[in-house]
Order: sequence, then C-alpha cells, then structure tokens
Amino acid sequence: MSISIADLRLNYTRQQLNETDMAPDPIQQFQQWFDQAVTAQLPEPNAMTLATATTKGVPSARIVLLKGVDERGFVFYTNYESRKGRELAENPQAALVFLWQALERQVRIEGRVERVSDEEADAYFHSRPLESRLGAWASNQSQMIPNREVLEQRFQELQEKYQNQEIPRPPHWGGYRIIPHWLEFWQGRPSRLHDRLCYRLEGNQWIIERLAP
Repeated sequence: MSISIADLRLNYTRQQLNETDMAPDPIQQFQQWFDQAVTAQLPEPNAMTLATATTKGVPSARIVLLKGVDERGFVFYTNYESRKGRELAENPQAALVFLWQALERQVRIEGRVERVSDEEADAYFHSRPLESRLGAWASNQSQMIPNREVLEQRFQELQEKYQNQEIPRPPHWGGYRIIPHWLEFWQGRPSRLHDRLCYRLEGNQWIIERLAP
C-alpha cells in the first residue's frame, strides 16, 4: 500500500518562543540554539542549506557545513570554482537554513557574502584530515568527469606526490562569510500556528519582529 505524501504531518508541541526569550543580538540567539542542538546530540547540527543565485535570478541550493560563527557572520569552505562559487562571484548574496527537526526548530539567514582572509582559510585547511586536504586538490568540483576512476586515480597520484610533505591549500579553495542583515528563528507550535521571530538590521540596530506563520 503506497503512502500518501499529503498525509505526512507532525503536530509540533515541544516548546514556544516569546519575544522575552530572545537575546538582543541574533548571533547570540543563534549560538544559544546551536549549543542546544549540540547538547541534544543531533546529527550534524552544523549542516545548513545554502541558497545562491545567478545575476539572472536562477537559484540553486545544497547542503554545506557551518565551520565558524561569530559577530562577523557565518563561515563555510568550498571550491571557488564550483557552481556556488561562480554564483557568489557574480551575485554575492546568499541565504542559509538550519533545520533541527528533533527540537522542532529552524533558523533562516540572509545576507551579503565575502571571502574569508587567506590566513583564516589556511588555518582551517591545515586543520582538516589528510584525506580532505587531498580531496580539495583531487576534485574539480562541479565539473564533468568521465567516471569515478578518474577521480580515484587523481587522489592516488596526490597521495604519492605529497607523501611525508605538507599539503598546501589550493588557490581555488577557501572560505566564505555570510554577513547577515536578516534572521528568522522558527519554533514549531500546535495547529500550524508556529512562532516566527525575526531580526532585521536597521542601520546599526537589530529590530525584533514577529511574523504570522
């Protein structure tokens, strides 16, 4: 018997979200929720959907991993020549979504994007596992390849080349920082009357507003 997709639903009842619960700064609020997701031992709590778009407004989205957050914004790393890298070069605006289903929460973030410094990118690259550093060289991300064997052969060649040597960061690989101007904290509630509280940057001040679900 097939399952009706339209009938798949949950009633969210775990928590509520009030204006008095919110930190005055959205990064502080995000850190609180992120820490709670980590404490709850959710799988990959730093997984986030990254949405980019071309200058013509054609969107694309994929899951990437958050690798840093502070008062400057949200950081992830990738190949600059990948599809997302090319789109960010054309149109340096992006949106992020974190979904922590077990906590019935999501966070949406929008902002402009800039590359992190070479020093930051170098420091993170050299903290990665050996295989990940080799993979950054082996894969021409988002480019067509004839088969998987080509990729594995390239990886093996790089293993031999850099055996007992330090692996430099590829010039085409580094980090991006999303500098937010708008964030939404969403808490699931019964009857689909969810709580949605947003931070909107006005000048140098964050304004907290409630949205209808």
